[in-house]
Amino acid sequence: MTIAIVIAGRPNVGKSTLFNRLAGRRLALVDDMPGLTRDRKEVETVIGSRTVRLMDTAGLEDADEGSIAARMSDQSRRAILAGDVVLFMIDARAGVTPADELFAEHVRASGRPVILVANKCEGHSSKSGYYDAYKLGLGDPVAISAEHAEGIGELYARIDAALDTLGETDEGAREEIAARDRPLKLAIVGRPNAGKSTLVNTLLGEERMITGPEPGLTRDAISTDFTWKGRKVTLYDTAGLRRKSRVSARAEKLAVGDALNAIRFAEVVVLLIETDRALDKQDLQIAALAEREGRALVIGINKWDLVEDRDKTLRALRQAVANQLPQLKGVSVVPVSALSGRGTDKLMKAVFEVYEAWNKRVSTASLNRWFSEAVENHAPPAVAGRRIKLRYITQSNARPPTFVMFCS
Repeated sequence: MTIAIVIAGRPNVGKSTLFNRLAGRRLALVDDMPGLTRDRKEVETVIGSRTVRLMDTAGLEDADEGSIAARMSDQSRRAILAGDVVLFMIDARAGVTPADELFAEHVRASGRPVILVANKCEGHSSKSGYYDAYKLGLGDPVAISAEHAEGIGELYARIDAALDTLGETDEGAREEIAARDRPLKLAIVGRPNAGKSTLVNTLLGEERMITGPEPGLTRDAISTDFTWKGRKVTLYDTAGLRRKSRVSARAEKLAVGDALNAIRFAEVVVLLIETDRALDKQDLQIAALAEREGRALVIGINKWDLVEDRDKTLRALRQAVANQLPQLKGVSVVPVSALSGRGTDKLMKAVFEVYEAWNKRVSTASLNRWFSEAVENHAPPAVAGRRIKLRYITQSNARPPTFVMFCS
């Protein structure tokens, strides 16, 4: 049976223009006059490798019963229930209107997979309307200009993904399952001679990397696949990162560039530091780099077997991390001995815990329940006699978790 894709939304948001664009030819009448489309129009077209039935609908309106507008809206609602995937369109230049919010509820109640489409995103004036679309609670909007064919490639990709997963679990659950099934990309970074290669060898259970007291033995960012207690891991051993002013040899410059790329492409970064030189300027800069790149971070304190008063030293180190890296509040600090292997279980446990947090999605409803309580308990100040309005919050992305707050 051919899959049906329904384009829905209030009048004059560009549904017929998108219908023509996806159909590949001009089939629906297009004009600035709202309500031009009255009956739903259907056509078979190809999206990706699939033939689908595309439906253009009349604008959804809150109209008097029995009127033409009410009958058009009723026809559109029936089309939504007959479809398999709904493209719910808004006009990003106009922002989210009360009508958009009302009809988003109807679309959500249908139980159909919904792709939120923010149309008319060709200029800067549409930016606030695009972010405003998050409050509809229909997931990440796709920014397009149906008239100018901007963003259509991303829309095709989202439609293709929705068709792939029809009848499966919701998007958030799929992402979590996928995150568990694919190898975790783990980079071990730090200053030269911090024990990175020794730690990698210990985790792998073999002498895979050359080690020794001489700094700078590792040059390439070497990746190795292994399994840790049933979980797949791709492990990257990297060159030691020194201050830029001290890097002069061409080979070292290339090695440092490779190490920086490993941080950018990793999912979790373990910053390995030495107990006797913990948190010097270079360690702080490496940690800040991982944070700026949006990587999940764990700090490993190496050569722990040489420490005498371990409880006192660990408390001091954790306090130093909290003071000097306030942007990484709550980061795990795990003592290890790369040579003997002590503490590696705790280190890998911390790696997988931060990886789960890095992939986590929080529902918009849960976030806004928390947000409303927070605003109620700590009302924002009045600036120049005007109260700041904090409206709502949504999670716009995972990997890393990213949140967008909307306010006046």
